[in-house]
Amino acid sequence: MGSCDGRVAIVTGAGRGLGRAHALAFAAEGARVVVNDLGVGREGQGADAAEGPAHEVVAAIEELGGEAIVDGADVADWDQAEALVARAVDTWGRLDTLVCNAGFLRDRMLANMSEEEWDSVTRVHLKGHFAPARHAIAHWRERSKAGAEVAGRVVMTSSGAGLMGSIGQGNYAAAKAGIALLVVQAAAEWGRYGVLVNGVAPDARTRMTEGVFYGEAPEESWDEKDPANVSPLMVWLGSAACDVTGRVFEATGGQLNVCDGWQHGSVISVGERRFAVDEVGDAVHRSISGSPDPAPVFGT
Repeated sequence: MGSCDGRVAIVTGAGRGLGRAHALAFAAEGARVVVNDLGVGREGQGADAAEGPAHEVVAAIEELGGEAIVDGADVADWDQAEALVARAVDTWGRLDTLVCNAGFLRDRMLANMSEEEWDSVTRVHLKGHFAPARHAIAHWRERSKAGAEVAGRVVMTSSGAGLMGSIGQGNYAAAKAGIALLVVQAAAEWGRYGVLVNGVAPDARTRMTEGVFYGEAPEESWDEKDPANVSPLMVWLGSAACDVTGRVFEATGGQLNVCDGWQHGSVISVGERRFAVDEVGDAVHRSISGSPDPAPVFGT
């Protein structure tokens, strides 16, 4: 018996890297999987869903005795995201888990970044998480209102760049920061329908990181940055066993940790009056000194 027996899962961006590892892991735990991938390159170029890597992932799942189908929807397109959710429901009668993972990079320092580089990256990551999640909650809300027992799970993919910042990746970092907050927001709004929402900031070797942060996989048996190391956490968060919501976790190798978002720092008050301008600087520094230091931005 697998932890996801009988569940239907969508994994976006599942043709390569983290998404591929997640799709295989969900299938190994008994889930029927919609393997969504647009078949684009590292920077979003050359879409080829018809002949793309998602077909290889489905073949691998079927070879292991699992059930999976290919889907080539653009997850940041509203209508295509709706069709993606409908595909799962039409094929297997339900949707239980949505794993949002699709994305690409167009790295550049903010001072040199073009409008297109900003728009394309924030679109695929931030809107590409919200659009399928929005259509998934419509399905779960309808089931909940009809009296069905719902154990919906959404797992979103943030990044260390989104939690801490990353030099040369301002578009990506801003989108991933938005995703981290989207986890908190959706969890607060969707729990009433039986839906739990969490996020993961993975640290792994993928097309996005290989050659930039990490080299090739080591020859020894243990590869700390293997994307498959992150998948057990994704599977548990996407299973009915998951009993937490609104949290974001970092994961790499054989370790994981929860991350805190924005917190209220030390409050400095002048009572029942407004600050004078010449008082503000001292109050700012007193509040900072009485609060935890932020984590440094990657690359600084």
